[in-house]
Amino acid sequence: MTPEELYDKLRPLQESKGYFFNRDKAFVLDLMESLIVNRDRYGYMACPCRLASGNRELDKDIFCPCVYREPDVAEFGACYCGLYVSKEWNEEKIPHEVVPERRDPEKLMAGLLFEE
Repeated sequence: MTPEELYDKLRPLQESKGYFFNRDKAFVLDLMESLIVNRDRYGYMACPCRLASGNRELDKDIFCPCVYREPDVAEFGACYCGLYVSKEWNEEKIPHEVVPERRDPEKLMAGLLFEE
């Protein structure tokens, strides 16, 4: 699957849930490529902006779309990566703020310990 094919597959599914891809398509396609790499490496599409451990159980919170997407988009208009955003964020009706990491620090460390 190519990044463009993944984009075309995910876009309608996510938009029906009220989540939109960042309007910077080149940025989004780079993240799609990273999701494909993670799928090939780990067997699942781990968040491309976080270090996955390779342990499915430890990483299940960062399977894209991660469990943090909903609160991130609700509060900031974008997820941690900036892959998923609200319509208002894309239309620049809300400020583009840095989204803080919500993931448990112990899980962050697990990615460092298990990363190849």
